[in-house]
Amino acid sequence: MYSEGRRKKVLIVGGGASGLMAAVTAAGAGASVTVLEHNEKPGKKINATGNGRCNLTNLASLPDAYRGTHPEFTGPAFQQFSVQDTVNFFSEAGASPVSKNGYIYPRSFQASAVTDLLLLKAKSLGVKIKTNEHVCALSMQADTDASWLVKTQGWQYETDVVILAAGSKASAIQGADGSGYELAKKLGHRVIPPFPALCALRLNGDSKLFSTWAGVRTEGTVKLQIEEQSYFASGELQLTEYGISGIPVFQVSRYAVQALQDGKKVTLSIDFLPEIPEFDVDNFFRERMEHAPYQDAKRGEQLLGLFPEKLIKVLIRQENLVQAIKRLTFSVKSGMDFKQAQVCGGGVDTAEVRAETMESLLHKGLYFAGELLDIDGTCGG
Repeated sequence: MYSEGRRKKVLIVGGGASGLMAAVTAAGAGASVTVLEHNEKPGKKINATGNGRCNLTNLASLPDAYRGTHPEFTGPAFQQFSVQDTVNFFSEAGASPVSKNGYIYPRSFQASAVTDLLLLKAKSLGVKIKTNEHVCALSMQADTDASWLVKTQGWQYETDVVILAAGSKASAIQGADGSGYELAKKLGHRVIPPFPALCALRLNGDSKLFSTWAGVRTEGTVKLQIEEQSYFASGELQLTEYGISGIPVFQVSRYAVQALQDGKKVTLSIDFLPEIPEFDVDNFFRERMEHAPYQDAKRGEQLLGLFPEKLIKVLIRQENLVQAIKRLTFSVKSGMDFKQAQVCGGGVDTAEVRAETMESLLHKGLYFAGELLDIDGTCGG
């Protein structure tokens, strides 16, 4: 029982996007809210989101947009708080959301403004934000007015509700240490081992090939093959000295990294000319030769205008030019490490969390939010 007239206390571990949104929502509902952030400033990851532009959400709700051991977890969650609710939330906060091909950004396209707006909203609602506070332990209390005791390195807090929103290990930003996983584990929650999800891929292959194409940006389609399962993604590819990057690669990378961890063979094929079927490529080049018979095919002159010069040098060195253009194939060596990843796969097992409320099924008054959970999404908010 609460003391008569006492406001419900909510303590949030983590001052990132999910933590600040939870703080504003809880305070707006009348709770007394405290946020503990172990960096010197809250919202550091927000400021880096979307290359500094902050992709707030996405109007396209694709079936495979969210991944995890139990991806169906997101269904009841989005029934409680939809994409439109997200747009409305940021609109009311002052971000003036705009759509760019279905991707929702603040009108300023400035991520730091989103952080500032969330902090202003939180301050207006009386939210207390304490920085440089590292949570060491959480414990339930019996026969007291407050249900939980939260200990930091220098203080302890009594609270009715704890929301763990400590983020993941992804990002090179200081504080992305995965400490929230350990807090959840100590409370008996199963944590699925985290792994880099949205990241570039290291490929096995000729180092001279990679050094030749390094720095190239070109349109294409990647096909990831894991045993009998195929994954496809298209868009601008970035060719690197270690392999391949770019948003299409990010979209399929979590499957590659997870499969490699499971000891499976993973291959990646690149289609540099996806708009033309492979059976029609020979005809395509015959027509080019008819119009420009002076172009030397062996020197790659027929490929000028189609591909960047550095990529042409790689393609003409392959035994079969058409095959190289349509399905240049490599085995995948690894993903990048956590510091080079945008998000993590793995995290708190959602089988132990109530999707409608995000409350722990193991402990009353314990909630989870954000990337700490075993749900990750594709690029694009």
